[in-house]
Formats: sequence, structure tokens, C-alpha cells
Amino acid sequence: MKKIIFVSIALLTVSIAFAQDKKKTSDFMSRTGDHFMLQLTSDHWTGVPDSIKSRMTGFARGANVYIMLDKRFKGMPKMSVAFGLGVGTSNIYFKNMVVDIKSKTNTLPFKRVDSVDHFKKYKLTTAFIEIPLELRFTANPDQENKSIKAAIGVKVGTLLNVHTKGKNLLDKNGAVVNNYTAKETGKGFINSTRIAATARVGYGNFSVFGSYQFNNIFKDGVAADMRLFQIGIAFSGL
Repeated sequence: MKKIIFVSIALLTVSIAFAQDKKKTSDFMSRTGDHFMLQLTSDHWTGVPDSIKSRMTGFARGANVYIMLDKRFKGMPKMSVAFGLGVGTSNIYFKNMVVDIKSKTNTLPFKRVDSVDHFKKYKLTTAFIEIPLELRFTANPDQENKSIKAAIGVKVGTLLNVHTKGKNLLDKNGAVVNNYTAKETGKGFINSTRIAATARVGYGNFSVFGSYQFNNIFKDGVAADMRLFQIGIAFSGL
């Protein structure tokens, strides 16, 4: 229900912004801008205890997709403000470790599984519905697709999905047992709200960006205070 309310409010806000008057809608539709954005991310956790960090492996990655509204400031065509709606995902990979998101304990178990059957590939995935807000600078506002651009902002998200996924079961000696795949879902340990600062700079429809989560990935008291940090490339247009 919280997610339905969150999305409804976001869509209503976007609709109002579109419908305020024909001139504003025409201004939005008649020029190019970063109205669609795809971000491919390299994901990192800060504040990770050594017992967990030593088990994190592979290329942790994610993807963020947004639809944005953009409005220039009167008298300052190089500056604009934008907001939108989208989905942000993150995948963190572990070796010889299981994150027991379905546990009934008060703290989230990060279990070492060296001495028992375990998965060759194992990841923790989170997905959030997000509302991004940006203050944008465009050096050449009349040709945005051929212009240097920069933006700073913030995004707020509400938790959509959490799951772990293990593939290719091995025995304690590393020999293949079978190609079994296991997927578990559970939101109980993950903070239901994500607030993050964002920044990007680029040229035309390509940019590099970074984001840093202000609040803990996990609920208070269930795990160490860890934050998500993303860097990556962004493709934008329309």
C-alpha cells in the first residue's frame, strides 16, 4: 500500500507539472533534454566490517532508469530544475557467504559457508522506486545534445524488492553438485527508504555520475551502518 501511495503521488505531481498550461507543456515537448535516463552502475558499500568485506567478490553492479521533467529558469536558460520517477537496482556479490534475509533473528546473519555445500555464484539484490530531483547546467541550451552538461541533486526511494539468488551448487571441496538455483525474498532487514545525493557531468547524451546514500542500507540495529555508493555511466536523451 505504501508503494502504491508513493507512486500515485509521484505520478500526480508529474501530471500536474505537465498540465499547468499549454505553454509549459509545449516548452517541454519542443526541445531536447535529458527526459529519459539510463544509468549503469558499479556498486560499493561503505563501512563494511572486514568479516563481510573479505567475502564480497565480483563486479557489483546495478542499473537505474528514470523518466524526467525539465524546466528552465526564466532569464537563466543555462539552468534548469528536473524531477521524475524511476527504478534503481543494486546487485552485491559474495563468495562462500550467505545473507539470510529470511532469518527470524533480530540481526541479519551473514553466514560463512566454506565447510558446507554452497553456491558458486551468490548475490543480494535490492530494487527501489525512486524520485530523483536535479539542478542542471547546460552550457549550450539551444543544442543540448551537443553541449557540456552538469547536474547535482538528490533522490528518494521506497523499497520495491529484496532477494538473494544462488546458482551452481558446490560441495565443501568446490566440486560441482548440480546446477541448482535458489532464490529467496525478504524485506525485513532492509531500510524501506533510501535517500541519496547525486552528481553527474558529461557531454551531449553521455555522462559519468556518482551517488551516495545518506542513510543506512539496513534497518537500525540489524547490521553495521553501511551505505551504498554508486559510480557509473549514464545515457540520456529525448
